Amino acid sequence: MEHKKLKAQRKQQRNLILRMFILRCPKIHVAFKLLYLGWNYQGYACQEDSPETVEHHLIKALLKCQLIQSRDTSNYHRCGRTDKGVSAFDQVVSITVRAAEEGKPPINYCKILNRLLPENIRIISWAPVHSEFSARFSCNKRMYRYYFPKSNLDLKKMNEAAQHLVGVHDFRNLCKMDVANGVTNFIRSIEKATVSEINDRSGYFNGYEMCQLELIGKAYLWHQVRCIMAVLLLVGRGLEEPRIIAELLDTDKNTRKPQYALANPIGLNLYKCYFDEVDWTIDPEELTNVVGCLQRLWTEHKIKATQIESMITDLEKFVPEQIFEQNAIIVKRESRQYKQLLDRHKCNSLEDRIEHYVKKRKLDIKKKNKHTKCSCFLGF
Repeated sequence: MEHKKLKAQRKQQRNLILRMFILRCPKIHVAFKLLYLGWNYQGYACQEDSPETVEHHLIKALLKCQLIQSRDTSNYHRCGRTDKGVSAFDQVVSITVRAAEEGKPPINYCKILNRLLPENIRIISWAPVHSEFSARFSCNKRMYRYYFPKSNLDLKKMNEAAQHLVGVHDFRNLCKMDVANGVTNFIRSIEKATVSEINDRSGYFNGYEMCQLELIGKAYLWHQVRCIMAVLLLVGRGLEEPRIIAELLDTDKNTRKPQYALANPIGLNLYKCYFDEVDWTIDPEELTNVVGCLQRLWTEHKIKATQIESMITDLEKFVPEQIFEQNAIIVKRESRQYKQLLDRHKCNSLEDRIEHYVKKRKLDIKKKNKHTKCSCFLGF
């Protein structure tokens, strides 16, 4: 018992010394650019019930190398909050960290953090930024990409449908409405939307070429990209016409969202975040290590994919007609008797949801809004 008590006291003393050390050190507000493969994580943001988030590992590394005293005191912001299974090539966070003391060489942030982070989370560059810079609010626009196999999809029709997304629209029928958290305005702007085949150099046979949906916009709603992708896949399979996107965006005519399954998060990637006047610092040696790390991961997955592809190639010789199940993992298969989206059972309307949460005293209506009928904030 005495031993445990003594051990706890020593730990408290070490933490106190550490806090004093960090407090005495000069500080600098910086932006970190990181990539991560999110397939095995519970999302980016920290969660109380799970340590398996990207942010948990990042904050843990920052604390361990004594760059910050705590998250709460470091002016921390993230550019995007990706969900479970979603990856990122260009996630950006802003944070105030310990700087090198005068007369000493600058701290190689990328190198020391990458030594502490899991292999599938890498810091690729950093930049000094002004104290008011926020990775969330200083971002001008964000690019998302969704990767999927071509299968027997009609990419031309999918791209035609995607063009209806461009502009300012009410996306309540193409997202998951998060009214419980005070989100009642679903007006968002999409600058660019394209569906195209990726130039694949590995010689995949017909149906196995990889494609991508690319969206560029300032801000996004919860599950917006995955909802869009789910509907575009229905268009690509010939189950819906390209016009369906325009119909779902017409919230005067279609006030309630039809029920449909989300696209799988595995293909979604926060690919780029755009900022003004940020001078990124890249360490060529450390970036070489990052590329080598990604090459090792690529090799592992490519070997597995090649083995599966070889099996498919040999077995398809004995199948009377080509099977197109490549996108079965992306979105749940529809029933044999397909029902058009606009004829399906509808979710509750935005107004009904607002009324529900107002009655539960989780929302407080402040004022009318021409797009959403009202604007709300959380009651507690």
